[in-house]
Amino acid sequence: MAIKLILLIVFFGVMVYVGMYSRKHATSVDGFVLGGRSVGPWLTAFAYGTSYFSAVVFVGYAGQFGWKYGLSSTWIGLGNAVIGSLLAWVVLGRRTKVMTQHLKCKTMPDFFGERYGSDALKVTASLIVFIFLIPYTASVYNGLSRLFGMAFHIPYTVCVIVMAVFTAVYVILGGYMATAINDFIQGIIMLVGIAAVIGAVLSGQGGFLHAIQTMAQIPSDVPVTQGQPGAFTSFFGPDPLNLLGVVILTSLGTWGLPQMIGKFYAIKDEKAINTGTVISTLFAVVVSGGCYFLGGFGRLFDNASLYNEETGAVIYDSIIPYMLSTLPDILIGIVVVLVLSASMSTLSSLVLTSSSTMTLDLLKDRVMKDMSEKKQVVTMQVLIVFFIVVSVVIALNPPTFIAQLMGISWGALAGAFLAPFLYGLYWKGVSRAAVWASFATGVGITVSNMFIGYIASPINAGAAAMIAGLIVVPAVSLVTPKQEKEKVDAIFVCYDEKVTITKKRSLEAN
Repeated sequence: MAIKLILLIVFFGVMVYVGMYSRKHATSVDGFVLGGRSVGPWLTAFAYGTSYFSAVVFVGYAGQFGWKYGLSSTWIGLGNAVIGSLLAWVVLGRRTKVMTQHLKCKTMPDFFGERYGSDALKVTASLIVFIFLIPYTASVYNGLSRLFGMAFHIPYTVCVIVMAVFTAVYVILGGYMATAINDFIQGIIMLVGIAAVIGAVLSGQGGFLHAIQTMAQIPSDVPVTQGQPGAFTSFFGPDPLNLLGVVILTSLGTWGLPQMIGKFYAIKDEKAINTGTVISTLFAVVVSGGCYFLGGFGRLFDNASLYNEETGAVIYDSIIPYMLSTLPDILIGIVVVLVLSASMSTLSSLVLTSSSTMTLDLLKDRVMKDMSEKKQVVTMQVLIVFFIVVSVVIALNPPTFIAQLMGISWGALAGAFLAPFLYGLYWKGVSRAAVWASFATGVGITVSNMFIGYIASPINAGAAAMIAGLIVVPAVSLVTPKQEKEKVDAIFVCYDEKVTITKKRSLEAN
C-alpha cells in the first residue's frame, strides 16, 4: 500500500507543478486554448495519443472486445494506429493547421462558421459538442472504479473527486500547454506500464506460447462458429463483421472529434507534422495495440466473479481488473498510475475543448458582449470547473448505459463533423445544406438508435453514422446551391501561399 500511495502522491505532485510552470503560456486566449500555436512535435504527438486512449479503452473496450473476439481484437489497436493516427496526421494535419490559421479559428465549431460562412452552423456545432462531450467525460471515470477498488479498497466516490480536482487545477492554471506537457509525461507512463503489464500477465500464464495454446482450446460461444475451439486465436476471430464496426468507430472516429482535431490547430511547423506523424503512430501501436492484445487473453481468467449473479451476463468492466489483481504490488501501483494517466489526459482535453467551445462559440458576442482577452480566459476557467462538476455528478450516479456512452458520444460527434470537416479542407464544392444534412444524419442515427435500437450495437451505429455522413455530404452538395465562388477561393488561397524552406526539408525539382 505504501508503494502505491507514494506513486500516486508523486504523480499528482508532478501534474500540479506542470500546471504552475505553464501559467505564463495561459494569459491570452490563443495561449490558453492552443498554446500559442507553437507546440513542438513530441508534445503534440503525445497529446494526440493520450487524448485518444483513456480508461474507457484500457478497462472497458479492451476487456469487452478481448472477451468477444479473442486475439483478433488486436486488429482494433492496429486500426487505431494506422487509420486513427497515421492517416489522420497525413490527411488532416497540414491542411487543418494551414486553413484554421488562415481563418483564425480556435475551435471546430469556429471552423464550420468561418469555412461555410454561417453563424448558425457554428452555434449548432458548439451545442452538439457541449451535449455529447459531457457524457463522454463522465464515462472516462468509469474505468477507474474497479481498479481503485481492487488496488486501494477506497470508495469510487473519493477516487473520482480527487482525480477531478487535480485535473481542474492543472488545466485552469496552465491551459493547453499544461495539458500538453502533462500528456507527454503521462504518455511515457502509459508506454512503460503497458509493456510491463503484458509481460507480467503472460508470464503468469506460462509464457506467450503456452497462453496461445490454452486459448486455442476454448470453444467459441458465437453461433456462427458452432462452438468450435480455435476461434479466439484465429486471424479475424469469431465475428469479423462486428470487429470491423469497432475498428471503424474507434479509428475513423478521431477524424471528426473536436478534442483530437484541435491538436492539429496548435502544431508549430512542418517538422512538427512529420515527426508527430511517426511518434503518434508508434505510440498508438504500443498503447492501443497492447491494450487490446492484453484483453485478448481475458478468457484465460474466466471466473465466477466476472458474471452477474442474477442474469449470468459477463461484467466486461471486471475482466481487466481481475487479470491484474494477481500482479505484484509495484506493478499494480504502476497500472493504477497508468490508467489515471490515460484518464486524466483525456479528461483534461475534453474539458478544455468543451469550455473553449462554449466561451468562444456561444457566449462571446452573443450572451456576453465586448469580452476582453482576460475575461474570455477567466470564463473558460470557470466553465472548466462547471464541466468537471457536471461530469462528476453523472459519473457518481451513472445511467445503466454508461459503458456504451463512449460509443454513443463518438458516433454522434464524428458522424456529424467528420464529413463536412474532411471535405471542407479539400473540396470547394461543399454546400451549407450538406453540412446541415451531415449534422442531422450523424446525431439522428446515433440518438434514434439509442432509443429504438434498430442497430444492435451502439458502436456499429456510430460507424454507420460516420459512413453515412461521407455519402450524404457530396450527394447533397451536388443538388444544392454552392457557396459564393469568390469567398471560397479566398479561403483556399491559403494553400497556394509560397514559403521558403531548407533543402533538408524539401528537394527542389530542376
